[in-house]
Amino acid sequence: MNDFDFLAGTWNVTNRRLSKALVGSDDWEEFPGRTVATRHFDGAASFDEIAFPTKGFYGLTVRIFNPETRQWSIYWSSSARGVLDLPPMVGAFDGDRGEFYADDSYEGTPVRCRFIWTVHGEDSARWEQAFSVDGEQTWETNWTMDLTRA
Repeated sequence: MNDFDFLAGTWNVTNRRLSKALVGSDDWEEFPGRTVATRHFDGAASFDEIAFPTKGFYGLTVRIFNPETRQWSIYWSSSARGVLDLPPMVGAFDGDRGEFYADDSYEGTPVRCRFIWTVHGEDSARWEQAFSVDGEQTWETNWTMDLTRA
């Protein structure tokens, strides 16, 4: 239940996001971020706020561990939209890698969404988001965040 303990603290974030997802684009935009994360419930909950200074909005993530299922639920919200995105991403860690999934939609297209968290040590981690429109046969990664401890 302490899988996200590594994230507690302040991080500099390098974001890379596809300009347009699900169209075969290879046009990536890069922009900075800075996140502050805290742990709660003795490690069974994690909270962070990320600032995207060049984009003019903030993001908020709440992660809650379910001891019965041994899985995490990850909830996201942005100041640009002002709503909590549902459904949550649900999944677990296996060592230093966590995979989380949800059925969602992107601009009206149903997608299977996947988050992958990879911990590279105390001072480095990576998050990535990918969509599948073919039943998880293929994935298009559309956003990555490389985190370095500030």
